[in-house]
Amino acid sequence: MTISCVMIVKNEEKILARCLDSIRDLMDEIVIVDTGSSDKTKEIAAKYTDKIYDFTWTGDFSDARNFAFSKATMDYIYSADADEVIDEANRIKFMALKTMLPDEVEIVQMRYGNQLSHSTVYNFDEELRPKMFKRLRQFVWQEPVHEMVRLDPIVYDSEIVITHMPEENHGKRDLEIFSKATLGGGKLSKRLFDMYVRELFIAGTEDDFRNSLPYFVSCAADVEMDPDCVNKACLVISHTARIHGDIVMFFKYITKLMASDPSSEVCLELGLFYERIQDFEEAAIWFYNAAFETIPAVVITSSGKDAAEGLKRVYNAMGMPEVGVQFAKDIEARG
Repeated sequence: MTISCVMIVKNEEKILARCLDSIRDLMDEIVIVDTGSSDKTKEIAAKYTDKIYDFTWTGDFSDARNFAFSKATMDYIYSADADEVIDEANRIKFMALKTMLPDEVEIVQMRYGNQLSHSTVYNFDEELRPKMFKRLRQFVWQEPVHEMVRLDPIVYDSEIVITHMPEENHGKRDLEIFSKATLGGGKLSKRLFDMYVRELFIAGTEDDFRNSLPYFVSCAADVEMDPDCVNKACLVISHTARIHGDIVMFFKYITKLMASDPSSEVCLELGLFYERIQDFEEAAIWFYNAAFETIPAVVITSSGKDAAEGLKRVYNAMGMPEVGVQFAKDIEARG
């Protein structure tokens, strides 16, 4: 088997060589698509390949990746980002994969690791992701009678770990894309909807929440919307209302959540509300519930670090700092 490494890049002069040094001898072809770099990214790329293409940015990553994939010529396409690295142990696994992968495999998944170290949109440190794709799919008939063409791809889950090492958080960029995509009633898939909500809570500013409000209000009122998405829309609205002091809107949507989805984030929002009006005893109850009585729906820190910090603040305000510190230790010990 032969592999094309395909990348889309923009202003990656600090990290591009680090990525390419870790994979260059694993690949039979390297394809770089530049979406408008103003630094030395293309000069660095030229040290590794002559297959460098310019692509005018459309605001859509799929457009750029589809263009990049169209330039690949090998059996498989490995999709890489500049902030990824494959260490030596996993390079050996990758080399072995090249020699043993059955021809019928169409997608290879690899473990994407080191997520929690960089405040990414993900709530887990490692996940399986599709990273390598057969460039040309062969359609095969199956079954001895009532035969049909196999439609589902054959997926292989490898043990290769790709280490994610971003230089910066891309939240601002992503939130701008989400805002543009939802402007005027635009629709998101459930996957992107979930990511939009998580991105807001991890990297969003007050303005980001305010700008998103019309979209999420419309989602919360959409009777055809997935119930989980409705709950997450209500959570975004509750948070936005709380930080902007709209008490009526805050309780309108937070009570909907208490009736249907009392997650850690809901309890945290109530704790923050009561802390703000200096009802510290009530705030402590809700921070405790966030930590010990509920589970997160969006961001894992809501039942961990965020709840612990809330408990320390309110017990300190009540003159019992040792209680808050002990709760924080209990939360940390729980993991």
